[in-house]
Parts: sequence; structure tokens; C-alpha cells
Amino acid sequence: MSEKSNFLNKLSKITESLKSLFYICNMKLNEAKEKFIQSWGVLGSNWGINRTMAQIHALFLISEEVLSAEDVMESLKISRGNANMNIRALIDWGLVYKEIQAGERKEFFRGEKDIWKVTQRVIKSRQRNELTPMLEVLTQLSNAQIEDKAESTKQFKTQINAIKSFSELADRSLNKISGSEENWFLKTFMKFMK
Repeated sequence: MSEKSNFLNKLSKITESLKSLFYICNMKLNEAKEKFIQSWGVLGSNWGINRTMAQIHALFLISEEVLSAEDVMESLKISRGNANMNIRALIDWGLVYKEIQAGERKEFFRGEKDIWKVTQRVIKSRQRNELTPMLEVLTQLSNAQIEDKAESTKQFKTQINAIKSFSELADRSLNKISGSEENWFLKTFMKFMK
């Protein structure tokens, strides 16, 4: 590739990057909200959370007003069953609250806005639903008396104990994080990053 074509190729890439940056800087509020909702949905699904649930959570994070299930359905173009099921799951996680509106028959909901509280509640929920059951299984297997005395049995028990030790450490660390103040966590994290 000649020096001129190499330069033109780089210039073209820079121009495209600037166009993209200009678009992001000048997008309308609705476009920005839609981009956030879609991106939060992708992030949630990458973490093993239902994409629609993550999108509903994103909608509640950025909504200033309380929302009804109908508002959620309309905003995200989803069915009533899907909206209701995922709102209930978000309530179970402590990320959304039911609010009573005087004179209204509809149910309204508000999302938790404090991102530190959101983080703590997600940690607690993931521990309760995923880590705790696994720790119970690992404890049972660690304490089990396996009759086979083969070398593979010893290796299995050694591996189970190593996983159990690491899981217990993770559980204690998550308990410390989920029970801490945001300032403590940030200071600790910054020390760790140095």
C-alpha cells in the first residue's frame, strides 16, 4: 500500500470516528434513552440476566416519573405478560418499588435510582440465587465419604475443596461489599488499583 493510500485510509477512519462522535454529541434525548436501554439490555444478557428484564430496569433507571405496566409495554413494545413478569422479578430483586397513586386503579412503579444500592441488591440477589446453592452442593460433596479409594477420587475431592475455598472467599468478599458504604468501597478499590 502506498504512503498516500495509507494516509487516505487513516483519514477516512478518523472522519468516520468524528462523524460518530458528532452524532453522539448531537443526538436527541429519546435517541440517547433508547441507546442506553438497548445497551443495558445487552449488558444484562451478557451477565446472564434476561435482556427484557435489563431493558425494563434501564427504563426505570432513567424515568423521572412513576411508570405503569402499560407505560413499560408501550415504551419497549413488549407484551403485558412479559412486562408484568419482569417487573415482578425487579421488585423481588429490590430494584423497583410499587407506588400507590390516589384515585388510580392501575399499579405504578418506581425504580431505585441510587446506583450503589442497585449494585448491592444485585450482588445480594446473585449470591442468594447462584452462589449460596452452589456452596451448599460443594459443602455436601466436600463432606461426603466416597467409598472409592482410587487416585481419581482424591483428585476429585481436592478439586472440590479448592473450588469450595474460593467460593467461600468470594462469598465473604461479596458480603463485605454488599454491606459496605460506597465511600469505603471506592477507597478500597482505589488502593487496590494502585
